[in-house]
Amino acid sequence: MKNFTYYVPTKIHFGENQVQHLPEEVASVGKRVLLVYGGGSIKKLGLYDKVYNLLADCTIVECNGIEPNPRIASVRKGVELCKTHNIDVVLAVGGGSVLDASKAIAAGACSDEDAWELILDAKKIKAALPIISVLTLSATGSEMDQTAVITNPETKSKKGFANDLLFPKVSICDPTYTYTVNAFQSASGVADIMSHIMETFFHHEAGCDISDQVAIDLLKTCVKYGPVLLDEPNHYEARANIMWASTWAINGFLVSGPGKNWSCHAMQHILSAYYDVTHGATLALLEPAWLSYILNDTNKDRIARFAREVFNVEEENTYKCAQKGIQKLYEFFTVTMKLPKNFAELGIPNDANFKELAEECVKSRPGGKIGGYETLEANDVFEIYKRCF
Repeated sequence: MKNFTYYVPTKIHFGENQVQHLPEEVASVGKRVLLVYGGGSIKKLGLYDKVYNLLADCTIVECNGIEPNPRIASVRKGVELCKTHNIDVVLAVGGGSVLDASKAIAAGACSDEDAWELILDAKKIKAALPIISVLTLSATGSEMDQTAVITNPETKSKKGFANDLLFPKVSICDPTYTYTVNAFQSASGVADIMSHIMETFFHHEAGCDISDQVAIDLLKTCVKYGPVLLDEPNHYEARANIMWASTWAINGFLVSGPGKNWSCHAMQHILSAYYDVTHGATLALLEPAWLSYILNDTNKDRIARFAREVFNVEEENTYKCAQKGIQKLYEFFTVTMKLPKNFAELGIPNDANFKELAEECVKSRPGGKIGGYETLEANDVFEIYKRCF
């Protein structure tokens, strides 16, 4: 088990009607608010009007239209609004994309550097506006971490970055705000959450009993409650457990000791940069393809443990157990959660140049390889992509 420092300064208000805390939390940092949101969903929820009513004493400037894969142009727009209106606090109302854009905006507002330069080198971030979030989608866990991912269509790149100044000061997590999330986005969110957990559970470190068991329990929670979201969208217990699992999947606890992997996320980012595909739905295909590709004598025991404890696979032969667990994972995503069964259904064309995409995926990595559980070179990434068709 590796040494680690665990630091999460975010205050969470969790549960129904916790948005009532918004006025006091905003008042603690200022009165000039940049309201960042996506499309019209927060208006349909009544959340847009509620925010304005609760913050009647504040000056609110809007930055709307944030994309599902947030783009650098939207970030730059938000930065300009912050500087023009002398904004005190960034209020993100939405899902992970809105939160990610808000983090980049908060950093860019306090710098003379172009926002993309800060994303390329997060060490350049020396200050950031405080961020408060009201969550409306369970998926990325951005409400309790210091990371974000932004897409630059001009360079066809999707870049993740992190800085401790980007932790939200406060996040309001009300499961009822996710009731109207459609079945596809709900399922994609569950896949994203599970991918975050699996990216940390699959490791070679010994003695990580606590983080390993929490990871298993979070995965079991997703398998239990994920299908309920599709059958009963207004099921509070299911929405609440998935929302809390999303937060704990990526708030740093699970990597405290074992470290990081992020192989599948690396492969997904380049695909969404080129094809603008849904993040979680793509990961739902990449995770089982990756596991089947890397399955060998070295890691079969851990994959078999995953199979037995998450999907209750009963098979004495370790290798066969691991194989069955991978198949169960694929079926959970594509049959139970009704996500696309292959890249073609997802919207990635058969004539995509996967060799080029694979090379693009690894070129910015140290030594031209993806590290983590198993080291992947461009040819490995190419073979994993092919398994998704």
